[in-house]
Amino acid sequence: MEFLDTSFLQNDEIKLVLDKFYSGNLSINWVPAYSFYICDLKGNKMGKCDLRIGHSEGLYYGGHIGYTIDEEYRGNHYSAKACKLLFELAKKHDMEYLYITTNPDNHASNKICEYLNGEFLGIFELPEDNDMRINDKETHKSIYKFVL
Repeated sequence: MEFLDTSFLQNDEIKLVLDKFYSGNLSINWVPAYSFYICDLKGNKMGKCDLRIGHSEGLYYGGHIGYTIDEEYRGNHYSAKACKLLFELAKKHDMEYLYITTNPDNHASNKICEYLNGEFLGIFELPEDNDMRINDKETHKSIYKFVL
């Protein structure tokens, strides 16, 4: 996979600054990914986000997009705004849809997915061999689908 120029990933409030690329490792079902800092237009870091490219069973449960906002910047929809920018990058990779998953009790992330008009597919139990179940002791994920 070819990584694309990401300099266009900004709006009137935030910009995504590339931190690094991950080439992926198909032998363990890891797909290529971008990792970004979520910054204000002056370049101050407010959080992080990433976009995983491709489709796999693991991404159904793990999601294509991950995000976190530093506590002092929460409540401004920066995660949702970053997701909208990542949707544009996903389209450039010819992705027609993607998933964002949350922990069922993470009300803030669930609200972000609803705010972005994601289709709630349900709460699903993680397979016994899933990394999140094995390493993080997680058992369920709320899964949202976004048609691009």
